[in-house]
Amino acid sequence: MACNTFISIFLSQFLLLMSTTIGGKVPAIIVFGDSSVDSGNNNQISTILKSNFEPYGRDFYDKKPTGRFCNGRIPPDFISQGFGLRPFVPAYLDPMFSISDFAEGVCFASAGTGYDNATSDVLHVIPLWRELEYYKEYNRKLKAYAGKKKAKYIIKESLYLVSIGTNDFLENYYSMQSTRSSQYTEEQFQEFLLRLAHNFVRQIYHMGARKISLTGLPPMGCLPLERATNSISGNGDGCNEKYNNVAKHFNVKLDGLVKRLNKELPGIRVVFADAYNLLLQMIRKPHSYGFQVASVACCGTGLFEMGYLCDSLNPLTCKDANKFVFWDAFHVTDKTNQIISEFLLKHVFGQFL
Repeated sequence: MACNTFISIFLSQFLLLMSTTIGGKVPAIIVFGDSSVDSGNNNQISTILKSNFEPYGRDFYDKKPTGRFCNGRIPPDFISQGFGLRPFVPAYLDPMFSISDFAEGVCFASAGTGYDNATSDVLHVIPLWRELEYYKEYNRKLKAYAGKKKAKYIIKESLYLVSIGTNDFLENYYSMQSTRSSQYTEEQFQEFLLRLAHNFVRQIYHMGARKISLTGLPPMGCLPLERATNSISGNGDGCNEKYNNVAKHFNVKLDGLVKRLNKELPGIRVVFADAYNLLLQMIRKPHSYGFQVASVACCGTGLFEMGYLCDSLNPLTCKDANKFVFWDAFHVTDKTNQIISEFLLKHVFGQFL
């Protein structure tokens, strides 16, 4: 009992410290992107790409599947808590929440989407332009709820997390049904995406956003699904090195865009959230981070299952997701998300303190 009391006191003091040192300068976390940051918007649209069923969410609060593609929390949740805000960021389309909730953080992301509208068409999810329309609607609601002065403050001082791009390559450009590969070379397609990213940042900037994080691509060639379908390994671990090299190349370009935006738009503070090397190290040296398995995922066989293929009836799903880097064949576990988020809070978002 004494131990539990000590832990409670320590946590209370820690959260109070975090709220005074960090939360005061970031009133809300506002999220755009894909499944890496979608907290449940796809639940409310007509698409097969959903995760609002068990075993998704089995390590979330109340063991509740929320539509997050994870066994627990995703990066915006950990980042929100790190800034002294709530330990989760609600989905804008979730009817359980309202503008009073969204004033402290809101997620517009949609699993399966990309910078390119053609990417969202693949699985009929919310395109990025539509996420932006929801943000405009949110802006109006926020002004009505909090008043123009307070709303302007929230919009300006909030941290905007933009995590998107992987689907543009894996679900769009490299898919057999894609027309983009016949329209663009890999280099041209990357430049096309960068123009879309540039335009998106300019749009939210002109609506008041100033603190913006652009997330780089992960080592997408090492996702369990890509390992399972890759017949030629570049280094003996089954990863598709072509895809990894594309991700690294795109990240260099995205970092260049961040530098250009900071010079181009007065008062803006854009950061590049790059966890490529960290995730790659977790994949190649899992034991160094407390994991046991990195080549396959926790759910099912760990090779192909994602979404509806990852359900509670699958007898092969692991008992302890904390031993795995990946939760399903495309997404990482709660533990991996926490490690990545803590890294970003320390090394990327420190300038917003």
